[in-house]
Amino acid sequence: MQNILVIGFDTRNIVCSARRAGYTVCSVDAFRDLDLQECAHASALLECRTSGELRQLDSDWITAKMNDFGLEFDAIVPGSGMEALDPCSFPCPVLASSPEAAKKASNKLHLAERLEALGIPHPHCYSPDELDAIEYPVILKPATGGGGIFNRVAKNRQELLALLEEYSGLGQGFTEKEIVVQQFLEGTPASVSLLSKEKESMAIAVNEQLVGIPWFSRLPFAYCGNITPFRTKCAGEMEALSEELVLELGLMGSNGIDFLVTEKGPVVLEVNTRFQGSLDTVEKAMGINLFEAHIGCFRGELPEKPEAKLFAARGVIYSDRELFIDRRLMEVILREKSADIPRQGTVIEPDWPLTSLFSSASTREEAIKSLKQGAERIKTFIVDRMTG
Repeated sequence: MQNILVIGFDTRNIVCSARRAGYTVCSVDAFRDLDLQECAHASALLECRTSGELRQLDSDWITAKMNDFGLEFDAIVPGSGMEALDPCSFPCPVLASSPEAAKKASNKLHLAERLEALGIPHPHCYSPDELDAIEYPVILKPATGGGGIFNRVAKNRQELLALLEEYSGLGQGFTEKEIVVQQFLEGTPASVSLLSKEKESMAIAVNEQLVGIPWFSRLPFAYCGNITPFRTKCAGEMEALSEELVLELGLMGSNGIDFLVTEKGPVVLEVNTRFQGSLDTVEKAMGINLFEAHIGCFRGELPEKPEAKLFAARGVIYSDRELFIDRRLMEVILREKSADIPRQGTVIEPDWPLTSLFSSASTREEAIKSLKQGAERIKTFIVDRMTG
């Protein structure tokens, strides 16, 4: 196996991991970032901006793009938004969980029912006919995907009804049935990264999630990166729950489980049936190539359980305004330890990811300090340029 197509909303971390593992990789995604193009043999733009548009993507269009690349592909690896890609539509294997398993696990309403049946702690999800029985506050989320960008909190019925109206006007294709109303809990966001083959799974890292960090984003629930490893007394319990859950859900390869660590212990929030945003920090901290390990799962192989060698951190900077990426801003971004680097001449929309920063250190505090300093340098340049 040598030639790989990676397709999804954002594929940079998968493509670069595959390139480091020695594969020839082509990519189709919605960003075509500068560093993705450096890692990919060839790339094409996926002109989809919402999860609904991704779900409606025609397999014939994907096949045509594969033909345009001029390679005979040995496998397709789906990224975010393409978790349920139909393997029957392509001439080569799709190395992912089955579409049926991915759809069920990714849907927060269906997942809540499974977690309840398994006795695994999770926030209560209210169905549309339970609106009169809701105990506030609650958090509203898209049933699938979102990255926290569209999450909202309602403290009473009036706010809930106003938010449901707001979702319908966002232009993202949300309907009331596609919005989850979930019990709102306080705690520390975390995740577990796993590898699984048939009848066996292994947790390889517990990660702290950075959510709604004000010096990265003004959105209160936006995914802003993560730190690997997460040192918590709940780590062993989270790993055991995750290993049980991915096998119960019939998932294969690299998958992730999102948790909230509360005063009463960890609760499961959602399942990511794909490579996760923590890929970079897991690889750096644990000394593993996740793409190669993912491929190995489909050969029936799991690697030895890795041990953390340092703290690795990723921070995602969101733009608080419309930004034109010119040469000077590119130079500022490239001076940092950055990835997901936008191409010169592109326009970044307000509250859209601008770039990612990375750091590694012997302590969590040093790693997060480095991220914050880098973010401040980039944002200071943007503010100075606008006011100047």
